[in-house]
Amino acid sequence: MSKTYRIAVGTPVLQVANVHYNAERIIQLYERAVQAGAAILALPELALSAYSCADLFSQQALHEAVQAALLRICQASKGQRCIMLLGLPFSYAEQVFNAAAVIQDGELRALIGKQHLINHREFNEQRHFCPAADWRGEKLLWQGKELPFADKMILRCGDAFSFGVEFGSDLLSLQPPAAQLALNGADIIFNLAAEPEMVGKASFRRSLVKTQSARIAGIYVYAGAGVGESTSDLLFSGHALIAENGRLLAENQRFQRSDGLLLADIKPAWSLATRRAWTSFKSMTREPLPLCKLNAAKESPDWNYFNMLKLPFVPEAEEDLRERCQEIFNIQAAALAKRLEHISCRRLILGLSGGLDSTLALLVCLRCCDLLELPRRSILAVCMPGFGTGSESLQLSQQLAALAGVEFRQIDIRPAVSRHFADIGHDPDKQDLVYENSQARERTQILMDLANAENGLVIGTGNLSEIALGWNTFNADHMSMYNVNCAVPKTLVRFLVENQANEESAEMGELLRQINAAPVSPELLPGDQHTESILGSFKLHDFYLYHFLKYGEKLEDLKKMALHAFGGEFDEKEVERSVRIFFDRFFSQQFKRNAMPDGPKVGTISLSSRADWQMPADARAEAWLQ
Repeated sequence: MSKTYRIAVGTPVLQVANVHYNAERIIQLYERAVQAGAAILALPELALSAYSCADLFSQQALHEAVQAALLRICQASKGQRCIMLLGLPFSYAEQVFNAAAVIQDGELRALIGKQHLINHREFNEQRHFCPAADWRGEKLLWQGKELPFADKMILRCGDAFSFGVEFGSDLLSLQPPAAQLALNGADIIFNLAAEPEMVGKASFRRSLVKTQSARIAGIYVYAGAGVGESTSDLLFSGHALIAENGRLLAENQRFQRSDGLLLADIKPAWSLATRRAWTSFKSMTREPLPLCKLNAAKESPDWNYFNMLKLPFVPEAEEDLRERCQEIFNIQAAALAKRLEHISCRRLILGLSGGLDSTLALLVCLRCCDLLELPRRSILAVCMPGFGTGSESLQLSQQLAALAGVEFRQIDIRPAVSRHFADIGHDPDKQDLVYENSQARERTQILMDLANAENGLVIGTGNLSEIALGWNTFNADHMSMYNVNCAVPKTLVRFLVENQANEESAEMGELLRQINAAPVSPELLPGDQHTESILGSFKLHDFYLYHFLKYGEKLEDLKKMALHAFGGEFDEKEVERSVRIFFDRFFSQQFKRNAMPDGPKVGTISLSSRADWQMPADARAEAWLQ
């Protein structure tokens, strides 16, 4: 489905130096991986023998057992496209290498040897193994055939994706093989590892794996040796991790006493899209590496292990979410403070509707005043009721301004707009775009004129999701002197306001939660008017926006992904309707983004035509609608 592939990490419970026993466990894990639809199974460093064999690595009996077991494992893979990456001690002539065997369809296709052998404290690898780069033979033969062998190698699966292999401590090295592997096109890096567990090491390892996946703009897979290793002096936990571009996709439970299989569905095309946009990635010096071509990998049979976030802008962990909200809020306030200082304004002019976006903008203005040690009366909040303004919104804006301690003015725009209708000959009973947009433009005129009169700065309130869809009136709420919300998606606005509600007084917090719970509405027409009933859910639009801008996803794939991620929250008809609205409005409304006011970028996704997204206003969407 849409070029996704299933990655499996096996953590067999081994017996030290019992190669025959270990081979049986490995074959069973391979069969499980094949049954699960995996394209690749990665096993830990030296899994065939166990990592903790010590001086047994110099024994001929061990190497004979390894060679026989390797042949048997290859035979067990006959007829299967699933690739196995097997850690083993590989003896050739007088040399022994800590190696990864690449096995597919009954054959040993390649061998990658470990170059950076650790030799301090509990590690004594140089005692047992030769660095892979020390190999000086012209050919390495196995079962009468020449075997590709190198310390770094690109393995290509048909035209689907490429991958590379490194070993445990490479993750900590100053110049890890992963860097050159990624520069040569490896979408996935597999780390076959054997690191003993210690207090705090698991969290450190997790952080390293996520960071490395972000550094290579790809997928990083860590397969750690498990509890079957010797416990004479150390304990191995069988830690398995799969990360993609800084995000952890899957992690197992450590210290398990049974063979484990960790699965994740990945989409290598996302790495390609990220690297295309990351131009500095391509500018680094590239060391040519040998290439080994493998049979095409099998695509995932389903998306059962595709860990897609339905709210990609919102961190899943509560602690991470709090930290994200606080960081964004501080960026917004600090950016506004800088602009206010630069133009020597003493007032902040804000249209306060009682809705979510203007509430967040007001909270940012309050923090800005605190940073600059300005009185809160420096903020002028203006409520401008029109033909569709509800009594509840009016009351909320009044209460909010009072609790915030800002100056509040209420200006009824209906007389002025009615006069405007008469001036242009518009029938006020015709509730069309003229009817709606005239109100929006009247409000902006009032704010701009007040800013001139008060030596103030008009603060914009439109969020990233609305800007993406062009859900604003050109030269009306589209315009301001500085927009603090321009890079905050709608799905995150609610969490920002909720986070601030927890920081405020009980009365203010309760009011903010009440505002947060109200449906989104422009309130331009009499009666109930709900934005999401017109456009579709902002949850869906933020999902589309993230995957379209970050990975270039097209309509059909976005539909499938949304249906999978939201798990029945939206039916297929609504997803189809909303995704077409997204593409239609995103492409047709670029002219508004080309003229959008300044505002701070807070995350990786931004639509500023100056600092981020640049697109012709007359670009066509056909290629993304297929």
